[in-house]
Amino acid sequence: MSDMCSPTFDELSRDLGFTCDEAGGLVELRAPWELENWTLPVLEVTIVLGALLALIYAIVRLRRHGDPTNLVLWLGATAYLFIIEPPLYFPAAFGIEEHVDTMFVHNLFMVEFLWGRLPLYIVAVYPLMATLAFEIVRMLGIFVRYGVLLGAACVGFVHHAFYEIFDHLGPQLRWWAWSEENPLSPPMFDAVPLPSVVVFAALWPMSLALCVQFFVGRHVDRGEHFSGLQLVWRTLVIGIVASIGTAVLPIPATLFGMGSDTVRGILYAAELVALSMVAVVVLIRQWLRLRADGHTGAPAYRNGFVQAYALVYLAVMAFLWISALPDFFGAVDGITVNGDPVGNLWYTGACFAVALLSVAATFTATGRSAPSTPHPDSAPAAARSS
Repeated sequence: MSDMCSPTFDELSRDLGFTCDEAGGLVELRAPWELENWTLPVLEVTIVLGALLALIYAIVRLRRHGDPTNLVLWLGATAYLFIIEPPLYFPAAFGIEEHVDTMFVHNLFMVEFLWGRLPLYIVAVYPLMATLAFEIVRMLGIFVRYGVLLGAACVGFVHHAFYEIFDHLGPQLRWWAWSEENPLSPPMFDAVPLPSVVVFAALWPMSLALCVQFFVGRHVDRGEHFSGLQLVWRTLVIGIVASIGTAVLPIPATLFGMGSDTVRGILYAAELVALSMVAVVVLIRQWLRLRADGHTGAPAYRNGFVQAYALVYLAVMAFLWISALPDFFGAVDGITVNGDPVGNLWYTGACFAVALLSVAATFTATGRSAPSTPHPDSAPAAARSS
């Protein structure tokens, strides 16, 4: 695949410690001690294990309780990945190299696909992060109380918090490298392009959640059943429409900010602020309502896996961040002594706070939320799912 090794990919890969010749083939395995540093296998195991457990939970929930929402969410996120990512890895193969150059390069992990472009953990991070955010919002009963759109906005906000903890650490630890010269990257928010902070951390999960809840979740809440064929086509539609939604939602920034990085940055930030304000109000109001209502007699929906693994993820990220702090504080002009860019510590701290509070809300809301018309089998099962 040397013909697919663009000058930008070659430059960024060398910054990460490997070359195109070392990128491997369609599938390649490496030992953990062969990686750039010890944090890479820690990250990979955490994300891949979480995604596998989320998939197992989704299958079990479908088989035992007749609820396909989790499985459709998992598969829909994966479908979205395979629609969005390949053109970014191989713009020449898709005939878009004149418009889209290499935007980023992942480092080499233990399990790699597509000639070093796609680590397994990237395949896993999409469904894992989507599951954590969606299920936190679902456990709080926000979809049932406030509807599909506001529920999806809350998913985008919660996902953003979990994702940015990881996003602002990756460049410093050489998990990936961004091309700051790419015209789609500016403006930069320290080590992270602001478009990534807004689009991939908040707007794509909002789009995915909206599609999952619209095509499947709200029907399950009303006690409806789907055949296998119905779930297959709905999952494919979710992946496609969610991809379109990711292009549509940031239109104010991409359309009106084309001629100026500053204007584009302001518009991206405004979208994120607006999304966050709406989500914060809805999340707090719903949590307070549940606390005030107490036990309503309706069966609760609890996802014990998400509650536990969200805390595992945050603990691992906190450990990795602590390990990176000496180099972070030793950085000059945002660059460490090893030549790696650092993220924004204050923003990451705020994201940690939001993520922890979101998880805590699922434990401390004493009220019980359930679908307005629970399915006779799925409602009791939801109570047992904890």
